[in-house]
Amino acid sequence: MQMKIKELSDQFVDSYKHKGERKLLIEHLRKRGITEEKVLDVMLQIPRHFYFHKDFWDHAYEDKAFQIGAGQTISHPHTVAYQTQLLEINSNDKVLEIGTGSGYQTSILLELGADVYTIERQKELFDKTKKLLSQLSYKPKYFFGDGSKGIPAFAPFDKIICTAGSPSIPNTLLAQLKIGGSMVIPVGDENQQKMNLVKRITQTEFHTEVLDSFRFVPMIGEQAW
Repeated sequence: MQMKIKELSDQFVDSYKHKGERKLLIEHLRKRGITEEKVLDVMLQIPRHFYFHKDFWDHAYEDKAFQIGAGQTISHPHTVAYQTQLLEINSNDKVLEIGTGSGYQTSILLELGADVYTIERQKELFDKTKKLLSQLSYKPKYFFGDGSKGIPAFAPFDKIICTAGSPSIPNTLLAQLKIGGSMVIPVGDENQQKMNLVKRITQTEFHTEVLDSFRFVPMIGEQAW
């Protein structure tokens, strides 16, 4: 697999130290139960510190969330790996990402071969991340707006990933999931959510598996908080 990151300026330095820290992070994720090697391989290749302000690079390979502005965070590496593993991304899957955020999860999906449609409601982050991903030669389809509504004009999607917690699963998103497709979404109150894996069986039938506890920033929109 070839990285899309090419001929970058000095602001994108991936040193031996950073590469070593990523290897340690990947071993940590294995110990925490991440078993999908293609997910781990992509996370080993992508320099997570590129998605941080340079002043905070020392924190990039800790397994913790970090503020990225506009009241949003870049998720724990374990959370990113967990959600991605659940989705079982196949090459050319059409994926809807609710919450572009820093663009790190977007980049992972793209490296796995997905065709990514990503929506962000915070204009500050939308502009900042669109510029960053362009610098890194990534080309998802970007949308600015209310993620709880999804992007109906481009539905259905093979996979949907929500990177913010919702009090329930929005019917608008269920309607945009392809039959046979999967969605991962954290559901709960503002303090704690359970990861839900939803599979669409037929036009009217869905199967939902409730998994581990997490804490995400809240999804804000007409169909959420």
